[in-house]
Amino acid sequence: MRVSGPTPICGTISGIRGCIRIHHHYHLSKNLGNFLVWLLGGCFSFTGKSLLVMDPYVIQMQDHGSLPSVLDVHVNVAGRSSVQGKVKSRKARWSVRPSDMSNKTFNPIRAIVDNMKVKPNPNKTMIALSIGDPTVFGNLPTDPEVTQAMKDALDSGKFNGYVPSIGYLSSREEVASYYHCPEAPLEAKDVILTSGCSQAIELCLAVLANPGQNILVPRPGFSLYRTLAESMGIEVKLYNLLPEKNWEIDLKQLESLIDEKTVCLIVNNPSNPCGSVFSRRHLQKILAVAARQCVPILADEIYGDMVFSDSKFEPLATLSSNVPILSCGGLAKRWLVPGWRMGWILIHDRRDIFGNEIRDGLTKLSQRILGPCTLVQGALKSILCRTPREFYHNTLSFLKSNADLCYGALAAIPGLRPIHPSGAMYLMVGIEMEHFPEFENDVEFTEQLVAEQSVHCLPATCFDYPNFFRVVITVPEVMMLEACSRIQEFCEQHYHCAEGSQEECDK
Repeated sequence: MRVSGPTPICGTISGIRGCIRIHHHYHLSKNLGNFLVWLLGGCFSFTGKSLLVMDPYVIQMQDHGSLPSVLDVHVNVAGRSSVQGKVKSRKARWSVRPSDMSNKTFNPIRAIVDNMKVKPNPNKTMIALSIGDPTVFGNLPTDPEVTQAMKDALDSGKFNGYVPSIGYLSSREEVASYYHCPEAPLEAKDVILTSGCSQAIELCLAVLANPGQNILVPRPGFSLYRTLAESMGIEVKLYNLLPEKNWEIDLKQLESLIDEKTVCLIVNNPSNPCGSVFSRRHLQKILAVAARQCVPILADEIYGDMVFSDSKFEPLATLSSNVPILSCGGLAKRWLVPGWRMGWILIHDRRDIFGNEIRDGLTKLSQRILGPCTLVQGALKSILCRTPREFYHNTLSFLKSNADLCYGALAAIPGLRPIHPSGAMYLMVGIEMEHFPEFENDVEFTEQLVAEQSVHCLPATCFDYPNFFRVVITVPEVMMLEACSRIQEFCEQHYHCAEGSQEECDK
């Protein structure tokens, strides 16, 4: 391409001629777009006979019937047109609206808690049994080895830059080595590091499901599953957990929900909010349903190994080589550092059902935020290898002691039906609403508990399971005792005998 003074310059490209008027004339090929990129800095769109360029350029093309191969292109530069007539343009106006995704995003916990209009009793110190953060009260610090690992990573100066979006290779090797076992072998290529377990769950849902498809979610269950899925246009189908069977899955009801649009089964074990731990036998039954229906599993195992002495945690992937499983975990709970935002996805796919497509899809999705904190990645080896067993044992001993204390105290209160947990950090309590007729539901019950006793428990409506409430068992023992005493006082003040149940009232 040659450019000179104001007189027209003609040339040919690929043997096809065209003409542009912009004080100069150019003859160009049918590849007009490439030429205009060079001429105008590159930003344009071609529609029919007009080619529009971002202001201040407006390009118009006119077809001369006698010379179909020659295009007369007039360029409007900074509002000065070389041709007569007005160029149509959209009417400028402000119209800024939220996206469909933001409108579809709904967190039931925040919606319920934020809309509570009651205030705590000013004469009683607030006790929050609602927050699933083990660090809140300062009684459950992480181990000094974990803290030192972070200090060493920071002082080394080696972990300040960008890294691959799925994490350092060395860090993924450490996670793979930590969770590898003969029944469920892992390599670095099977590990995706994420910004907390929440992002791990989000990536798994995003790679497995399209809008209009559906996933199977436990009820009661962690509310984030619904929040993430519905924001992506994914339908949520709720399968039931059975309180009378220590929150085992109703397998018949679960299987009845599966259809041709079902793309994922979420299994949360140990459970938030139930504190339940599935037996090996029950997990095998769950896997049998998934294998029979050809549905992959998202295993939320963030509380893995956080089980009490009378139970055992069985990683789901160790029990099946047939069902593809994406297992999500992280540092948050077991190492008591939820704010460090380090999670991971473990890809178990020994029959190559996921193939390269799902692995590549997870990598692409991880590139949206370029991975988790590099300092925590740098500390992972020391955290996983040097945290003493005593630290884990002491944490679990404390949680079990609090669980036993809370269960015993609440089980003695008429109108309440606590279900003893086997792990994690939670306990679910049923409310016999017929004995508390002044409250319409669990939300009103827990609101009034805050107003009168300054004890805050989450109503299980947050978890799609009305007429229960969840207790977090990470608070100091003295606060747990005080909270249970206040709950007892509250229930005694509001309890009413149901008709024909005088014997129970005489307890």
